[in-house]
Amino acid sequence: MKGLKTIYKISLLGLAMIALHSCSKGLFEEINTDPNRPDAVSTPYILVSAEKQLMNALRSEEINLRGAQLYAQYFSQHIYTDQSRYSITSGYADNYWTGMYKALNNFNEIIKLNTDERTKAVAAAGTAGTNANQIAIVRVLKAFAFHSLSDVFGDIPYQSYGNADPDFQALQQEPENLTPAYASQEKIYKDMLHELQQAADTLLKYDEATTFGAADIIYKGNNLKWAKFANSLRLRLATRIAKKEAALAKQHIDDALAKGVFTSNADNAAFTYSVTSPNEAPLYRATVTANRKDFAVSHVIVEALQGKRGPFTFADPRLPKYAKTNASGTYVGHPYGLPLEASTVLPIAAVSLPGDIINAANYAEMLQEYAEVEFLISEYKSWEQDAYEKGVRASLEKWGVASTDVASYLDQLPPATKENVLTQKYLALFNQGVEGWSEIRRTGYPLFLVKKNDIVWSGVVDGESRTYRFSPEGIDGLPSRFIYPLKEQSTNRENYQRALAAQGDDVLPTKVWWNKD
Repeated sequence: MKGLKTIYKISLLGLAMIALHSCSKGLFEEINTDPNRPDAVSTPYILVSAEKQLMNALRSEEINLRGAQLYAQYFSQHIYTDQSRYSITSGYADNYWTGMYKALNNFNEIIKLNTDERTKAVAAAGTAGTNANQIAIVRVLKAFAFHSLSDVFGDIPYQSYGNADPDFQALQQEPENLTPAYASQEKIYKDMLHELQQAADTLLKYDEATTFGAADIIYKGNNLKWAKFANSLRLRLATRIAKKEAALAKQHIDDALAKGVFTSNADNAAFTYSVTSPNEAPLYRATVTANRKDFAVSHVIVEALQGKRGPFTFADPRLPKYAKTNASGTYVGHPYGLPLEASTVLPIAAVSLPGDIINAANYAEMLQEYAEVEFLISEYKSWEQDAYEKGVRASLEKWGVASTDVASYLDQLPPATKENVLTQKYLALFNQGVEGWSEIRRTGYPLFLVKKNDIVWSGVVDGESRTYRFSPEGIDGLPSRFIYPLKEQSTNRENYQRALAAQGDDVLPTKVWWNKD
């Protein structure tokens, strides 16, 4: 993992993003500095670049579209089906790893500028906000980035604002540390929960303040919303480790709920992209800009939304939001995980491509949403009905379903059970690949996903009857993680090998800490 030597040049991306999101002229006047000079760079410039870097990495074609979105069986591949069958190029992890750590180095630079006595006064100038509030928001973003990295790989190099644990060696630049140790996922998760609690408490003290202003694409600097996000993310992480650390999880869940989590879709943490090149959303760039149709909506989720698969036996009004009709005006999911020789058994015109909402240039990529929070609450309260219904309603309304259709769907909704709540959560997490995949690993739901040897398509090809089954390559079940980047195996080999000794072999089936029995 390389240190970020060009952080101030990278922050120039923020200028374009600020302009694209209609920031006021006053902001440019207040941040009228040369971003190539370390003593003059403004923290809002760095923030907007880092937020974009984080989302670009998390929703990248390699780790998301050709990885987690397929693992969760939200998408299915047309023409090239290797990744659907878990044949993953080792280099796929490299760009994700590099992109996330670039974002993390940028976030950390904001903290450094807000703590260094030589720069902290300048860092808090203009619309940037106080040093304490800037640090608190960045702690939330760092926790989100590290949690995403750790869920994908397991043990990783980690760094904490409030904990000087000697195992936390990432992001060190003075002097630059090119071979940081790997921290255990157990330590990482426990520290992230503490970081989020501390950050939320700070932001709640100044809940009417605005920090970073329009340079913050996610919340436009709204401290109260950032505090709710910190507590909502704490709810997610605590639930993820509840089987491992029940008492600690309960402590954080109770505290987060008491202090305030998301209460409506207005609280959703989302990064909205631009219609202007080169700042369009990742899926748009991978399909429209690249003029490719590699990804269709899988038959698994299309059939679930049609009421043909899973516990819900009635039509779901989110189907027209998630998918387009095919050339015949109907919804047909692409068979998931076909062998390569059968990848085009259905022509692309015969299947449903991703819907216009998620394939828009200015799509709002979600970090966390209100519906998920209600499903987490339902789970915590032993599958509570009220939170379950609120979660379903929130998801339908987020996707723009008409109020009459929302009411009709809720009228047909079966009671809250473990399967029903977790299946609805899976449906709501559509297009959030890593989180959907993580929840499948954690819970084992939904139960209707395609498994090894399941029939995925039967029909006639060239006058002959054919049946194709799902046959993953080199692994029997769902991948439990991604393989570490090749460059870590060579440039940080000693720490890489220590991580394997602690965690297990660097292969897809090796479970991460929170998922081990």
